[in-house]
Amino acid sequence: MLYVMAISLRGGRNEGLKASVGTAVGGLFHVLAAGIGISALLMTSVVAFSVVKYAGAAYLIYLGLRTLLSRDEAHVADENRPQKSQALLQGILTEALNPKTALFFLAFIPQFVHPQLGHVFWQFVIFGVVSVFLNTSADVVVAILAGPIGRRLKSSQRFRSNQKVLTGLMLIGLGTYAALSDSKR
Repeated sequence: MLYVMAISLRGGRNEGLKASVGTAVGGLFHVLAAGIGISALLMTSVVAFSVVKYAGAAYLIYLGLRTLLSRDEAHVADENRPQKSQALLQGILTEALNPKTALFFLAFIPQFVHPQLGHVFWQFVIFGVVSVFLNTSADVVVAILAGPIGRRLKSSQRFRSNQKVLTGLMLIGLGTYAALSDSKR
C-alpha cells in the first residue's frame, strides 16, 4: 500500500492505478506459484528465499534512489508530450519479488482449503484471487485519494521537492525494511 501511495503522490491517480494493477498481477503470480508448489519450494530453500528477498529489496531501493536523483519534470517545456509509464511494470516487479507475499499465501490460504471438496489447486487459486482482489481494492482507494494530493504537490516547487524526497525515502525505507526484516516470520 505504501508503494502505491508513493507512486500516486509522484505520478498522480492514473500512475497509482497502474501500480495497483501491477501489484495485483504480481500477487496473482504468487497465487499461481503457491498453488503449483513453487512458493513451497521457495519457502524451504533459505538461499532461494534470500535471493528473491534481496532482489526485491534492491529493486525498491533502486526506485527510491532513482526518484531522489531524478530532475524535476514538472517544469519541462513540453508537458503535453506523452510520457512512457513504468508504474505497471514496477508494480508487477515489486510484488513478484516480494517473498513475504509468497509466505502469506502459503500460510493463510491453506487454512480455507478443504481437500475433501476436491481440486485443491482450484480452491487455492480462487481464495488467492479473492485475496488479491481485496488487496488491490485497498490499493485503488489509496491511489484515488493520494492522486489529488499529488496534483497539489505538482503545483508548488517546494511541495514537489519535498514530495520527491519523501517518495524516494519511502521507497528506500521499504527496501531497507524488506532487506533487514526477519526472513521467515
